[in-house]
Amino acid sequence: MPIITIQLIEGRTMEQKRELVEAITKEVCRIAKVGPEAVTIIMQDIATHNLGKAGRLRSDIDAEKNKS
Repeated sequence: MPIITIQLIEGRTMEQKRELVEAITKEVCRIAKVGPEAVTIIMQDIATHNLGKAGRLRSDIDAEKNKS
């Protein structure tokens, strides 16, 4: 029973998430030789204020880019 966790920076649409889940499920089934009912996918949206990169909050980096 494959369990897959995907962490994404917030902002993806439901349609994008739906497409991602469908595509990943299809490939896992093909490779692992299991049915789709055996595949569980957990999606976690990460808020940019909860993500640091290069010593800075991602939200600060994004805000700086948006000023330009």
